[in-house]
Amino acid sequence: MKRRLPAAFLLGAATVGGFEPFGLFPLPFVTLALLFRLWRGATPARAAKLGFAWGLGFFLAGVSWVYVSLNVFGGMAPPLAAVATLLFCAALAGYPAMAGYAFARLRAGSPGRDATLAAGLWAGTEWLRGWLFTGFPWLSLGYSQTPPSPLAGFAPLLGSYGIGLLLALVAAMFAFGLPRRRLALAAVLVFGAGLLLRTVEWTTPVGEPLRVSLLQGNVPQGLKWDPQRLSLSLDTYAHLAQRYPADLTVLPETAIPLFFHETPRALLTDLTQHGPVLLGVAVRTTAGGYTNGAVALARDGDRGFDVQAYAKQHLVPFGEYAPPGFAWFFRFASIPMSDFTAGPPDQRPLAVAGQKIAPNICYEDLFGEEIIRALPEATLLINLSNTAWFGDSLAQPQHLQIARMRAMETGRPMLRATNTGMTAAVAPDGKVFAALAPFSTGALVVEIRGYGGVTPYVRYGNTAALTLALLACLPCLRRRPRAA
Repeated sequence: MKRRLPAAFLLGAATVGGFEPFGLFPLPFVTLALLFRLWRGATPARAAKLGFAWGLGFFLAGVSWVYVSLNVFGGMAPPLAAVATLLFCAALAGYPAMAGYAFARLRAGSPGRDATLAAGLWAGTEWLRGWLFTGFPWLSLGYSQTPPSPLAGFAPLLGSYGIGLLLALVAAMFAFGLPRRRLALAAVLVFGAGLLLRTVEWTTPVGEPLRVSLLQGNVPQGLKWDPQRLSLSLDTYAHLAQRYPADLTVLPETAIPLFFHETPRALLTDLTQHGPVLLGVAVRTTAGGYTNGAVALARDGDRGFDVQAYAKQHLVPFGEYAPPGFAWFFRFASIPMSDFTAGPPDQRPLAVAGQKIAPNICYEDLFGEEIIRALPEATLLINLSNTAWFGDSLAQPQHLQIARMRAMETGRPMLRATNTGMTAAVAPDGKVFAALAPFSTGALVVEIRGYGGVTPYVRYGNTAALTLALLACLPCLRRRPRAA
């Protein structure tokens, strides 16, 4: 057991190589299969420890960029930031531990049943991680299977959790020693079906092509909130908007470090000189609070501007609000604008430049079932992000990969405007067809068309994936659990 725990830890850490920027999508099949192999014959307590060790390695390697936001930009002392990051990763590691414990309690001793049980439990606990305590589905294994993975074809049907279920099922079949013929047949069916599904076009273009300019100001996070450096943000984005004219200009999350009502009218005039603009900015509410907003502005003759707004609805705990009982956290971290009010869950798309745009702000695109609320009415998805909080880390390419999954699930293009990267344009098939170099100042100008139609995922959300996960566990759930 002493050797198995470090082995599980290293397997978890290695799994991060399956995600961007490494893109070794077959790797999670191997590392997860080896974890399942370690679970064979383990007691519930040992299986839980192995799952925890795997998860701790996985999250420490994959999301330790949280330390950068707490220490470098949040001002938290290094020891406190390190402890907070470790505790956060340890909490996330509890989900693989939960899956291991449940597997050891319920396993049937039959390779086929044990394989489906392990896959169902894995998918179920990943979904739980994306839901419980407002959710943190970052690095769900399904995200590793964007193109060129054959499993990407299942995204419009089953979403990221369904892909994770299929990944876990293939891994478990190898781990539990199914006969070779059955293994080969199952692999051919899963991967073959995925490849065929990638040829299906679930949605179709609507409207005229639209020229969009996605601005990346690359304003250093350490300077952005300095009142003495306010002109840096204002001048940078005004200059970029003038230099890269388009039918629609998009600025990233909180591009202007002011409230919308404080933003100089001269700047808004400059930004909208060539056409409408979608602007990331904090918006004051009638109740006296403020939302993390996306404001669409268009010239309205001599009367001023036509204004539409979207308010971020899924806020980041400890970054945008303090959960009940955790107000003390902000005594140790200095995070500007950290007391946002959440927007309502059902907001209509914004009618801009002949398209129906569904904005989502930063972390919101992790939640597929929330993105589809604006569909099928919305024709275009636009993400406004400021991942400068995480420095030059894995967070940027990982976040772009998440956006690719949302594009495939919905059959809609996903455009991303970010402060420091990754500013990119994603086609409905999940392929990135244009991107700016991270940590550069410029604009990504693309021609895009909106898409209409409904994928199965838009219609049913995560219901299909969760139903399959439950059915995978059902044969063992109907049996009497083994004693510890």
